[in-house]
Parts: sequence; structure tokens; C-alpha cells
Amino acid sequence: MYGKQTERAIAAMSRLAEVWDGGRTRLSATDIAEQRGLPGPMVAKLLTALSQAGLVTGSPGPGGGYSLARSPDRIALQDVFVLFEREDTSTNCPFGGGVCGVGDPCPLHEPLVTLQSQTRRLLRETSFDIFRKAVQEQGLKPAPPDAVPLVPERQSYRAPQRGPK
Repeated sequence: MYGKQTERAIAAMSRLAEVWDGGRTRLSATDIAEQRGLPGPMVAKLLTALSQAGLVTGSPGPGGGYSLARSPDRIALQDVFVLFEREDTSTNCPFGGGVCGVGDPCPLHEPLVTLQSQTRRLLRETSFDIFRKAVQEQGLKPAPPDAVPLVPERQSYRAPQRGPK
């Protein structure tokens, strides 16, 4: 569905949303990286891109750091997604080659179209305020970076990584 850069950018933005207090609280790239268990240089690079896009503001020096550029209820997941992903607007079936698109659709055509539509709606309609509410209103406590999962590893929403054959 999306790549590592997008996943990590959403993780950084979600952390900033969790501490949102009108922009007074600022977190450094190192703080965000440590709190999310992410590589520091990657988070710094992502925050630069997010800042250039007007989604976060940063200030250097002591007491500096990053905060969301506006209220988390005014930033959608889509705003981050479009920075790091090329949106596939094609209606072509992934099978192509005469399997689908000529005559009757293949058996996966409609489920894939439905999934694509639901994903677009989720990204467009979901704001980062869900993270603020989860922490500030519902009491969710972010796990420390060294926490060991008590349940099997969660299923990833990214495409599986292919290793060497």
C-alpha cells in the first residue's frame, strides 16, 4: 500500500500529533526517532521534507525542535502520502496482458477497485487528530522503543520485501 518513507513520515507526524498543544511543545528529530524506534538520520530527512511541504515547523537551538504547522485535525494522512508516494490513478488491472481489460473483468478486478477506493477515502478522510485523541483523551500510552511485543508481530500494511533469490 505504501513504502517505508511514507510509513516513517506518518510515524513522525503521529508523534507530533500526540503532543499537540497548539505548537508550544516541540520535539527534536532525535526524540521522535527514539520514541518511534526509527533511524535518526531518516527522521531528520523526513522532517525536512515535511517542513518544506508546510506540514511541520522547526526551530533550531535549545528549546527548538519540530511541531505540527497546524492543528492535527487539519492535516490528513493524504497530505503526507502524496509527498512520498506516486499515486496510481490507473484503472488497468494488474494482470494486464489480455487477462483483464478485454471483455469480462478478471475475478480480482472488482475487489481491487473497491480496495483502492477505500484506501483513497481512508487517506483523504483520516486526520492526524486520531493520534492526539488517542493519547490526550483516551489515555493511550505510546510503548517505549525497547518494548518487546507480547503478541506476535503485527501484520504489515506494506508490500512484502523481496530478498535475494
